[in-house]
Amino acid sequence: MVRRSTKIVVSQELDTEIAGQERLFLTHQARSRELYQRALYSLAGGVTSSWQITRPQPIFIEKGHGSKIIDVDGNEYVDLHGGYGAGVAGHAHPAIVTAVQRQVTAGTHFAQPSEDAIIVAENLAERFGLPLWRFTNSGTEATMDAVHLMRAATGRELIIKIEGCYHGHHDSVQVSVAPDEADVGAIDDPTPVPASAGIPSAITDLTLVATFNSLGSIEAILERHQGKVAGLIIEPIMMNAGIIKPEPGYLKGLKELLARHGSLLVFDEVKSGLAAGPGGAVRLYGVRPDLVCLAKAIGGGLIVGAVGGSSEIMGRVVDGTYEMVGTFNGNPLSMAASRAMLEEVAIPESYSWLEALQSRAVREISDIIAKHALPAHVVSIGAKGCVSFSPNPVRDYRDFLKIDDRFNHLHWLTQLNGGVFLPPWGKTEQWTISVQHTDDDISLFVDNFSCFATTVARILQHEP
Repeated sequence: MVRRSTKIVVSQELDTEIAGQERLFLTHQARSRELYQRALYSLAGGVTSSWQITRPQPIFIEKGHGSKIIDVDGNEYVDLHGGYGAGVAGHAHPAIVTAVQRQVTAGTHFAQPSEDAIIVAENLAERFGLPLWRFTNSGTEATMDAVHLMRAATGRELIIKIEGCYHGHHDSVQVSVAPDEADVGAIDDPTPVPASAGIPSAITDLTLVATFNSLGSIEAILERHQGKVAGLIIEPIMMNAGIIKPEPGYLKGLKELLARHGSLLVFDEVKSGLAAGPGGAVRLYGVRPDLVCLAKAIGGGLIVGAVGGSSEIMGRVVDGTYEMVGTFNGNPLSMAASRAMLEEVAIPESYSWLEALQSRAVREISDIIAKHALPAHVVSIGAKGCVSFSPNPVRDYRDFLKIDDRFNHLHWLTQLNGGVFLPPWGKTEQWTISVQHTDDDISLFVDNFSCFATTVARILQHEP
């Protein structure tokens, strides 16, 4: 047990170190500061997405190539941010560039199907084992359509989501995304908490909340609401709380349990998708859901989303029971990029390279953690990895809440000031390794982590 006085000293030293790294950060972000101040007059919050609001200020990026990005101040970084997982191909991958250049000269929008759309759908059907597909323009749209399809197919209104999972920003899933500890309720009966203002109470009444890695919490909901639950939407690998993997048998048990109650299973693989492996969690764990949602990595850097499903469920689209529409769905630029991604980038050789780089990063960072006896561990799957600043495995959102995110912020600042760009949202996010990263890129990442670990070990030396 750390004495109270020791806790105060550790906390103060950690805050002091963060402040120093933030000052260093600002010394090489002058142009970003100018653009941010200008943007405040025309962009709400000075950014194009609230997730781009970072401390001490946002970073404006000018260009990217290969494994690197360059900001408006001319600072070059090894990009392990990867657009929150979209960047498995890296930047300006030759196959993607060629495909988009070819298509852009032939036309950018027709609101009609293309041959590329068929080829992409066939490829996804083979990878994920689900026969019928439709395209959207984002992960949010994909999960929105999946929720609608669950309800259309079952005639039921209630859905279940997992506490701490993010499925986009449409109403039905803006519940218990990142609730505060004071609001979550009992672990065996979590309280549905609106993710922000603007979510009607009628929505939270229709969205039931369960705990990840707990079949019992799902079963209890299904028993309480017999015959009323359309289905469950879940990240099969939680990726809004670092990385939390499903325990053995959990996903298989979910499918069997839901099927017994006439409810459907939706995998949100917007983040895991091609990043976790060539067929995502579906292939990794051998559990085929009724619907799967994809986005991010499948577009090779372009805007795209997808919903795939069984013939029975997608049959509701075929017969017009559910009208799945969108002016830009299957846009020819996005389909050209997705085809190149699937046929030329997300191939066995690429995954072998990703695995080699990831294995090295995990091994060497784990060795550094052990050397300094840090209360942390590494979690990785496919191209994605994270350092969880907890001495124990994190199995659900409640465990995740116990992590002090100041360690993550200090890590982000240390990496950024050392030339490596990570996602800025602390303990919620992960790094993404692309097919264009090199051993040198991993070396810089590991070296920066070593510096960070030395600092944290010094701060924690006050512990008895």
